[in-house]
Amino acid sequence: MSSFDKLTIETPEQTLLEFPLAGIGSRFLAIALDTLLQMAALWILLMIAIGVAAAGFTSTLGKQWTFAILLFIAFAFQFGYFAFFEALWNGQTPGKRWTHLRVIKDSGHPISAYDAILRNLLRIVDALPTFYATGLITMLISPEKKRVGDYAAGTVVVHEKPLQDVASIWQVTAAPSQPVALNFPAQITVEELHLVETFLERRASLDQDLRRSMARQIADRLGQRLGVTADARPDSERFLEALAEQRRNTARFH
Repeated sequence: MSSFDKLTIETPEQTLLEFPLAGIGSRFLAIALDTLLQMAALWILLMIAIGVAAAGFTSTLGKQWTFAILLFIAFAFQFGYFAFFEALWNGQTPGKRWTHLRVIKDSGHPISAYDAILRNLLRIVDALPTFYATGLITMLISPEKKRVGDYAAGTVVVHEKPLQDVASIWQVTAAPSQPVALNFPAQITVEELHLVETFLERRASLDQDLRRSMARQIADRLGQRLGVTADARPDSERFLEALAEQRRNTARFH
């Protein structure tokens, strides 16, 4: 579910994960930057085409094939740019990376190549009748700020806010003399591992207070079930990292 400017996901373990939703302004800034890159690439292709037309060593048939190839490349670049980068960069294009945005699934999972292709094929619909009018209206009325392509692919666009402090959270809250042991009384389940890894993958996009709160919630829930007292896990994030490492290392021998 969503609430105003954030997406809140309740996991099967009844732990809440929160992601700040990207607004219309930040999304259009990202697409503007991407459009500038596309225009620069298309300008280079145009210069190549002009150079081919001016060259006297190419036959008429050769020029026609050259123009056809360049036209195909321009078409593929125009419509495949977003899908290519989002599939390659885990939900980001150059514009989204510069503006700290990322496309994720409604569930909080990373998007697949299929999701990237599907949501971007429908940019044609979002752009109708002009200037992304359909997509803009859809985002305005959508609680999750989704355009048509997002509805089809089951995706949302969220902010990734880089942490302002140089020190990481565990360096602030835990002393080096308090390492987290890997020999826990029991193991976490596959579902719990998924919850932990989802948080660890997305923590960099969270506000520091929210990041601490979520880490503490998950650590308290798992620590209580596994019989690990609060004194034995003074730092929640390091505890979750150790749990995930133990579970992955153990799984290799099954």
